[in-house]
Amino acid sequence: MDESSLPGTPRSLSAVELHRRLEGGEPLRIVDVREDAELTLARLPHAVLHLPLSRHREWLPDLENRLERHQPLVVLCHAGIRSWDFGCWLMQEQGYSDVWNLRGGIDAWSREVDPRVPRY
Repeated sequence: MDESSLPGTPRSLSAVELHRRLEGGEPLRIVDVREDAELTLARLPHAVLHLPLSRHREWLPDLENRLERHQPLVVLCHAGIRSWDFGCWLMQEQGYSDVWNLRGGIDAWSREVDPRVPRY
C-alpha cells in the first residue's frame, strides 16, 4: 500500500512536481520543519513558513493564525521523515485536510530540481 493512500496521512509529492506546481502559480503554503542551522545550510528559493519542530512550544499556540485550515500545505524537512510525522499530526490531531509531504525533502529538491541548493 502506498503511503499516500493511508487515511489521515499526507499525500506524497515529488520535488519535480512541487517545482512544477509552484512555477504554475498554485497557492501552496510551504512549511519547513527543519532546525535553524539546517535552514541556513539549504533552503528553497520560495517563501516558506519556518516551524522548527524543536521549538513547537513557541509556535503551537499561534498555529491557527499561521496556517489557513483549507489552504494546501506542503511540509518538508531534510529527507521527508520529520515532515511526514508533522503532516500526520496536522491531519490527525489538528484537522488539516489538504497536506502534502515533500518526498525526499530538501535533499530531493537539490538532487532533482536545483543542484545549487547545497546538500548536507
